[in-house]
Amino acid sequence: MADDTTELSKFRNDIADWIINNCPETLRNRPLGEGSIVWGGRNWSFDNDDQRVWMENAITKGMTAPRWPTAYGGAGLNRAQEKIFREEMTRLKAPSPLESFGLWMLGPALLAFGTEEQKLHFLPQITSGKIRWCQGYSEPGAGSDLASVQTRAEDMGDHWLINGQKIWTSYADKADWIFALVRTDREAPKHKGISFVLIDMTTPGVSTKPIQLISGKSPFCETFFDNVKVPKSYGDGIPSQVGEINRGWDVAKHLLTHEREMISGGAQGLLGGRSTGEFLSSLDTDVLSDPVISAQAMELEVDSLAFGMTLDRYKDQAESGRGVGNASAMLKYYGTEMNKRRYELLMSASGSEGVEWDGPHGSLAPEWLRTKANSIEGGTSEVMLDIISKRVLELPLK
Repeated sequence: MADDTTELSKFRNDIADWIINNCPETLRNRPLGEGSIVWGGRNWSFDNDDQRVWMENAITKGMTAPRWPTAYGGAGLNRAQEKIFREEMTRLKAPSPLESFGLWMLGPALLAFGTEEQKLHFLPQITSGKIRWCQGYSEPGAGSDLASVQTRAEDMGDHWLINGQKIWTSYADKADWIFALVRTDREAPKHKGISFVLIDMTTPGVSTKPIQLISGKSPFCETFFDNVKVPKSYGDGIPSQVGEINRGWDVAKHLLTHEREMISGGAQGLLGGRSTGEFLSSLDTDVLSDPVISAQAMELEVDSLAFGMTLDRYKDQAESGRGVGNASAMLKYYGTEMNKRRYELLMSASGSEGVEWDGPHGSLAPEWLRTKANSIEGGTSEVMLDIISKRVLELPLK
């Protein structure tokens, strides 16, 4: 144990030095927001050159995907090392060098279900920010009941002919590729006839339409497939489907677990690694002198610390091979509600400045409105509570 502690202490010092030397200081002193996020992709434009430098330095060391094997563009870190890396990033206020649905969702699914050819082809392009992915799951008639997807893929021999519609497809209008659930067997029970397919968004017949939100932004889109021809193989033994044909629900469930864990972490947004108390202290007025605001801030900080430890416990459980399973619904629900509480408090404490669209402390009002979507995306809070009651608590059905 002493040797392990010494090695981890050395790793902490080394990784902190690496962050300081490779992440430009201008980025580490910059308030976080939409402009600080690097999504990558074919058409990505950096907000400034320092973002490009930071991403390229991280790619070289494999730190855009610290846990992934080096063969796929990762750094090959173990769980303890990754945790230290994240802690030092927060302490030094370094932004993530690259964010991606490929990193958060598709990558873990490929690692679990993909062929070696798929992994070697797609994963390095994800870690290097060359492909920006979006998720084609929900449909107008298949949201909470995801297994009812009707977007169909007809077997045409050497390709699939895909027709249908997806909705709430985050950033589909900016994505290069989409991972989608399609129905490949219309006669099978609804969970049994679904396949998980990878589709280039430039394929003829694929189109998108942004959905305007109350926040004034349009991260969500409708995505349409009109006689889209998707080859069954992208060459060199790289199939377009992940996992077995008609067994895409297995892949979908695995990916949903990672999506819910990601959402449960709660995007820090304007906090940028700061605690709620630190953010409130930065406001022009002494809001923490208000006993109600102060008590709510302290309660939120205690809950955040406890939830963080709970997340770590489940990540350690997953590391041991036991997985997270249905507990991801519990993590997603609590993380969602806590993030909403956080921004409700920030809005209350900011007073009239909080309702400004682009105030002195950033776009707080749009960020607050955006948190409302947390309770819908990745499975609604109502569905999460249903899963918790049935699968986690094992409460009797009426």
